[in-house]
Amino acid sequence: MSLAVGVIGAGVMGSEHARILREATPGAHLSGVCDADEARARKAAGDVWVTADALELIRSDRTDAVVIAAPDVTHANLVLACIEQGKPVLCEKPLATTAAEARSVVEAEIKASRRLVQVGYMRRFDPAYAEMKRLKDEGAIGSPVILHNVHRNPVVPTWFTGPMSVTNAFVHEIDASRWLLGSEMVSAHVRSLGAGDPLLITMETDRGELISTEVFMNCGYGYHVHAELVGQKGTLQTITPRLVTENLSGFSRSTYPDNWSRVFETPILLSSINGSRAYACSFRARGRVPGTVI
Repeated sequence: MSLAVGVIGAGVMGSEHARILREATPGAHLSGVCDADEARARKAAGDVWVTADALELIRSDRTDAVVIAAPDVTHANLVLACIEQGKPVLCEKPLATTAAEARSVVEAEIKASRRLVQVGYMRRFDPAYAEMKRLKDEGAIGSPVILHNVHRNPVVPTWFTGPMSVTNAFVHEIDASRWLLGSEMVSAHVRSLGAGDPLLITMETDRGELISTEVFMNCGYGYHVHAELVGQKGTLQTITPRLVTENLSGFSRSTYPDNWSRVFETPILLSSINGSRAYACSFRARGRVPGTVI
């Protein structure tokens, strides 16, 4: 049986989710697309149902599960509507625009007694990060002491605001750092140049580990995500996401992907959680060799 997934929002992220559901997701299929712009929705939908009403899509019998890639301010209320309908939902980050809204979502899911909500944090499902965590958990480098993160993007669109460097970019490194280390953050310090790009953020965990993160949303040269975990006996680092290395005339030149979709492709996989049908966000590495260097 194929899971019918509706997508809310047909912008950059939503249209990519819709494409992957149409073309590359075993066990699931695109059942509908919602967007205020009908032409954009139809382009993303192909030959499936289109609506401008997000609640209609969530409540429809044609929808088993939902992907939310609408504007950030709509996320919390749409996720709450999915929980109310008992439908699994993958929500693009951020889950909400305020801590209070995010807590209300968590409390609603707890009250429903079902795990229905997944936030689109793909680092956990990237083969390189998964291998780094496996080796760290096995004690390959001893106790971790420092984690270095790099998050660079070639250029952001005009609608990307300063706070989004944290709410829509650095959140990935917050999640990945907690997951890799198994620790909670107890302090954070942010330094910025110019208009807030790049950012250098340092954090400390409840185990005394240090985390440094560079967030550079207009680096110019390509999409570059990297992590290095320093332990008491050695280090682990993800392999640089090159597409190609060219060696000619005494020079070596590498090409980088120009956006996230060239590195992380996001099929939605089915899983069983507490006996209910649900789905989790998984990621295939593309354009880079999955793995770590030890």
